[in-house]
Amino acid sequence: MPSFFFLSVCPRSPPPVASPKLSFRAQRGICFFFLCDLCVSAPLCDKSFSRLFLPRRRCDYTYPIVPATKTSSKRPIRKSRVPSTPATNWTTRAWRGIQLLQIPALSKLPWLVHAFSTAPGGISPLANEKVLNLGFTDWDTRENVLENRRRFQTAAGAKDLPLITLKQFHSDVIQLFDGAPSDPCRGDASITNRPNLLLAIQTADCVPILLVDPKKRAIAAIHAGWRGTLARIAAKTIGKMQMLFGSDPRHLLAAIGPSIGPCCYEVGTEVATQFLSQFADAPTYFDEFRTGDEPNPIQWLNMMPPGHQPPPKGVLLGLRKANRSQLLAAGLRPQNIHTIDLCTACHPNLLFSYRKQGPASGRLMSVIALRP
Repeated sequence: MPSFFFLSVCPRSPPPVASPKLSFRAQRGICFFFLCDLCVSAPLCDKSFSRLFLPRRRCDYTYPIVPATKTSSKRPIRKSRVPSTPATNWTTRAWRGIQLLQIPALSKLPWLVHAFSTAPGGISPLANEKVLNLGFTDWDTRENVLENRRRFQTAAGAKDLPLITLKQFHSDVIQLFDGAPSDPCRGDASITNRPNLLLAIQTADCVPILLVDPKKRAIAAIHAGWRGTLARIAAKTIGKMQMLFGSDPRHLLAAIGPSIGPCCYEVGTEVATQFLSQFADAPTYFDEFRTGDEPNPIQWLNMMPPGHQPPPKGVLLGLRKANRSQLLAAGLRPQNIHTIDLCTACHPNLLFSYRKQGPASGRLMSVIALRP
């Protein structure tokens, strides 16, 4: 007895293609197909079925089935690109063993003097070496520091200029100088538009920033630690120059000197919280932004009772990036901000770092002055 099955097709479709192995009868849009037992024993494949019953010109499902191929689970290994070494944004000037760092954009101005000091070349004894310590410290004598300052000013081409330093205390106090004071003033930034005044900032990890207005012939020297950065001392100094000198931030040139980098400057999460309260982009200043309030679902692993958990791990802060962000927000153009990307903690033979060397560290000095 022949076997049969039926298949519903669209009434508008043309009748199926005839085949010697099968017969069909259509009634009310239903086709009945009859096959002999011999044909049923050898089922038709999808390709044969579609060729027999469904015309290719009217159906989109008659393409040949592509057999699956086994693909390798291993992804091709891309050759790692060797990062190119960034171009140096500063130059080194040497004079009798003293090395000064300068910014070419500022050096092009013939009426401007500026320099960032380094450690070699002085007379102060430190760790069996002679270093250029430019700050009064407990381990060095006053005579050594004064001689180091004299040599530094000579190397910078400002031997005849009065050196104007500040009693820095990590604030946002800005001092205006029309002449050389008899005693150092308290503050962390100094500004002037008078020639022959050598403004100076001392650092050992904090960020030194030098500003110059080529249009109005005005300058500034800024000391920005994390407290000064949090207090927006760089932005406030620019605002002071706008008020007193009529400076346009778009014309200002900025030089950010050597400071401790984000690779070495670890601070507590409470510092991150304070930055977040002041700056919208504060999370970008840190390697891994955390405030210390994140939940710890496995505190029981440290085997300590509640309320006696260890303090949260510190975070790494990029002070240079934070101050650059302030300069940009104040209106400076990106191409006018020049940064010396040297970490004081990573270069103990070239720079001083309080974090790295402790109280026995020396002091760096950044200076800027106007020539008549």
